[in-house]
Amino acid sequence: MKLAIVTSYPPSKVTLNEYAYHLVKHFRQKEEISEIVLLTDETPEAKDINFKTQGCKITIKECWKFNSYKNMVTVTQAITAIRPDAVLFNLQFMKFGDKKMAAALGLLLPLVCKLKRIPNIVLLHNILEEVDLGTAGFTSNKWMQKIYGFIGATLTKMLLQADTVAVTMQKYVDVLAQKYKATNVILIPHGTFEMAAVPNYKTKAGALKVMTFGKFGTYKKVEMMIEAVEKVRNTTGLELEVVIAGTDNPNVPGYLAGVQKEYRHVKGVTFTGYVEEEEVAPLFRESAVVVFPYTATTGSSGVLHQAGSYGKAVVMPDLGDLALLVQEEGYQGEFFNPTSVDSLATAIQNIVTDEAYRVALGKANYKAATAFPMSLITDRYVDHFERIILEKQAGQTATVSVKA
Repeated sequence: MKLAIVTSYPPSKVTLNEYAYHLVKHFRQKEEISEIVLLTDETPEAKDINFKTQGCKITIKECWKFNSYKNMVTVTQAITAIRPDAVLFNLQFMKFGDKKMAAALGLLLPLVCKLKRIPNIVLLHNILEEVDLGTAGFTSNKWMQKIYGFIGATLTKMLLQADTVAVTMQKYVDVLAQKYKATNVILIPHGTFEMAAVPNYKTKAGALKVMTFGKFGTYKKVEMMIEAVEKVRNTTGLELEVVIAGTDNPNVPGYLAGVQKEYRHVKGVTFTGYVEEEEVAPLFRESAVVVFPYTATTGSSGVLHQAGSYGKAVVMPDLGDLALLVQEEGYQGEFFNPTSVDSLATAIQNIVTDEAYRVALGKANYKAATAFPMSLITDRYVDHFERIILEKQAGQTATVSVKA
């Protein structure tokens, strides 16, 4: 199978680039796949395809730009030129831009593939029905939310024209089936990026690191986390370090610089900036607890799966998809009220003051993470692609027979 994947890809800063890296890392080791063609956004630096393991050929074709109105045309041209056996779209609703028209036009690409009879699967990481548009940073205007809802429903109908739509949570399957009467939606869990050896649950001597990881400024904000850790320090006398790993959300440039300036008087706060792939493992291993300072959720959390793979205790807001993941996949952690600094401080304190509890949470999360390694997730995609290809071949044979 010659598989094309439409996605952002490292060193791109566009959303879902890290997920694509790990998809490719495992797809290339499947004997059913002879070549992977990455249809990616343009970046000044070369794409990171230097994997340590052996695998199939990887071809890079940069054919789209964030917020370009030409993406539908340029990506279609690329697909036509390479003639893949199947296409996987790694998507969320703002994948191709934060400008409404550019984002919408890019999401028509799966329909183009359907019309061209190219087997395709859309991996949809979120659905607008499950996003709080106000707290997620889209808009707090009620009329605009209705407009977003209408546009989102229209685009969802377009995406559902794909041969198969894969979502990462059972609730998404249920919503799409109920609202849109969709019968081509399947559940394929998010998966865990890296499965290291059984973690060492002990922490190094010195300050305990309380870490958060992501793109910040919209519904992911770190002020409350800094204030909560200060409260825990004052209450317990523990030596704690706040580690804020990641960058600004593209919609809120300068956010972290503003936070760094506002809290410059607080000791023991580290801003790492962009985290390169090889730096991810040490970042998690050195952390005592991983915090999710979110006011909303927009899909299954890659960071939660990463935290689990390194055996880390987590602190999560008691809302939306994070709470569902605990039920569906077996993750455990301390929950907090996302509007209360005191609640967050209590959750962090419960973990950092109880070594046995912290280790127990880490072990539970490692167990949950090992249930869905990326090798298993990519197997499921290969199986579905093979089924779609066979169905199309059977349909073409039947058409020829009827004409004859």
